[in-house]
Amino acid sequence: MNNNKYKATFILDTRGYSEPVETLVEKLKGIIESVGGKVDSVENLGQKAFARTTDRAFPAGIYVEIAFEGESTLPAQIKEKLRLDKTVNRVLILSE
Repeated sequence: MNNNKYKATFILDTRGYSEPVETLVEKLKGIIESVGGKVDSVENLGQKAFARTTDRAFPAGIYVEIAFEGESTLPAQIKEKLRLDKTVNRVLILSE
């Protein structure tokens, strides 16, 4: 069981979402822990405008960085769990 360190950046789409952003962040942490990851740190980077917008109704998103560690299959499992989630616009997972 070799644990790798990862840093994931999530772009959240909160259009039509009435609850605070912190509930989404807790949900993301729960997903990472449910597939066997251990969350090290969470940083809410706030709302940032996109350099290029693909949707005029969505010109900016809320960026959240989560550092975690786990097995090498973890990034694919996280992306699969979030594939149909409309509140997560993009996911970028990098190994450290």
